[in-house]
This record gives sequence, structure tokens and C-alpha cells, in this order.
Amino acid sequence: MKISDSAIERLRAAAEFPDLDGTRYRLVGKLGQGGMSVVYRIEDSVLDRQVAMKVANVPDGNSDLAARLLREAKIIAQLEHPGIVPVHDVGTLPDGRVYYTMKLVQGERLDEYAIRMRTIPERLRLLQRICEAVAFAHAHSVLHRDLKPQNVMVGPFGEVLVMDWGLSKIVHEAESAASIVTTPSQNVTAQTTAHGAVLGTPGYMAPEQERGEVAAISERTDIFSLGAIMQFLMRGLAESSSHVPRARVLTAIAQKATAESPSARYQSVADLSADLAAYLDGLPVEAYPEGTLGALRRWATRNRVWLLLVLAYLVMRTILILWRRP
Repeated sequence: MKISDSAIERLRAAAEFPDLDGTRYRLVGKLGQGGMSVVYRIEDSVLDRQVAMKVANVPDGNSDLAARLLREAKIIAQLEHPGIVPVHDVGTLPDGRVYYTMKLVQGERLDEYAIRMRTIPERLRLLQRICEAVAFAHAHSVLHRDLKPQNVMVGPFGEVLVMDWGLSKIVHEAESAASIVTTPSQNVTAQTTAHGAVLGTPGYMAPEQERGEVAAISERTDIFSLGAIMQFLMRGLAESSSHVPRARVLTAIAQKATAESPSARYQSVADLSADLAAYLDGLPVEAYPEGTLGALRRWATRNRVWLLLVLAYLVMRTILILWRRP
């Protein structure tokens, strides 16, 4: 009897599913797949909840891939922050594949969610939330190295989560094969150069990252990516600068974050976030030194309501004085 192509595909898919026999987990479905790992939707029968399970493609707990996945889980587990997806469990399945489970994130990727964000302040405040998570990671000596809109999720209640820490690196840690990890949702360039491996996503990688200069990778590498995300968020809304308050200031912030030289960028994520907050509050920003005229214009913009009230009062006083004259 001949087996149909569709039946063969179903059998192949079933064979690829993780062996969860004897575990607390039950397979619900597949969420995504990359070159080295697969992410599944799993039901935790003990806690009666659904979680995400990331599983290595290679059924060998002693493989380099298994070590990379375990390292990734340990790094994320150190980063207990509302903007970073928590790890719940890690181990080896009966079929020999290493896995870890994490919170199942509901929502949309930033590149999809941004379509419905209509105002500059709304987008900048979301970027500040991303900065908070990245700054927390930096405070714990962890670099992300693949920040992009596709790696940020926005939940149904406005929660912002930085995802996919598969390319993360501990600052000052010697570069090794264990730091080269890909995840299902990443479109990663990985080509060998004279200096090392090029890891990241074109358009969001810092110049030193594109050149594979491992020794030059630092917090400012992630800052470049945050600046590129800012440029993505401003795209479209900033096409007509006349409708964007202080458009030149926004451009200056993004340009400083994405400067060619790391030394010319913001020296910390906190500095970038501070400039975003200053812009939103109508205050001077580090990236855009302003002269006297600019300061007056900014002051007038911030106090336009009071200025209008004073102007209205002066006009009325003038009218009354002129009307009372004999």
C-alpha cells in the first residue's frame, strides 16, 4: 500500500517531536524552529499551565549544542527582570535532547505591534522599557548582541519583553564556541572573519560586530542596536518632520546611539534612556546642544499654555485701557 505524501509529512513531524514520556510535560504544539533548536508550546501538568520549551535538535546531552543551550538558560536565569522572560526548568529529555522551559509569552513582536502605535511619545516610552531590560542585563555583565524589533514582544496588557538571548555574552568572558547560539526566531548572519564570527542581524549590528571584532564588543554594541530600533520606530512617523516636535533632536539622539565609533555613542543605556526622557519632558538633551534661541523656543513650547494666558491678559488689558480713554 502506498503512503501519501501528506501522511509521510505527518509521520516525519511526529518523529521530530520531543519525547516527553515520563515527564511532567505534555506537547501542545510547535511554536518555531531554527537551525539548532525548536521551541514548543507545552502543558505543565504539575502547575496546570502552558509554557514554552526550547529543545536542542541534537539528541546528545554532551554535545556542544547542548552546552550552548544550557549556558543560554543559565544566563537568562540570572536576569530576573519584568522585561526578560524567566526560565522555569532545565534538563534532558528521555530521547537525549537538552531542553529548558520558560514563560509562554502571549502578544505580538514589536515589528508587528508598532504598526498600531500612532504617536512619537508612545513609541519612545516603549523604547525606554526596552532600555530598562537591557540596562539591567548590562548591570549583570550580560550583553544581548541581537537586539531588534523581532526580538521584542509586547503583551496584551502592555508588558514589554526582550527575547532571544541565544547570542548573549558575559562581559569580559573569553569568546568560545559556547557563545555562538542561534534561536528559532533569529535570522542570524554567522560568517567567519579574520577576527572571529559575525553574530547578529544585518541592519541592527554595530560596525565592530559586523567586522567580527570580538575584543571591541561592549555595552555600546547593544546601544547601537537600540539606536537602530529607535530609527525603526521613528520610520514613517518622522517622514514629515514638520509634524514631529523637535524632530532634529530625535534625529540627533538616534545618530548618537548609532555612531560609527563606540566612543562617540552613549556610554551607557542609562544615558540613552535619560535623553529619551528629557525629550519627552521638553528638556535639553545631551545629543543636541542648543543655543540661546533653541532654549527659548523649547521654553516657549513647554510653557505655551501660560504664555497664551499672559498674552490674552495683556490683550484684554490693552483693550480696556483704550476703551476707557476719553
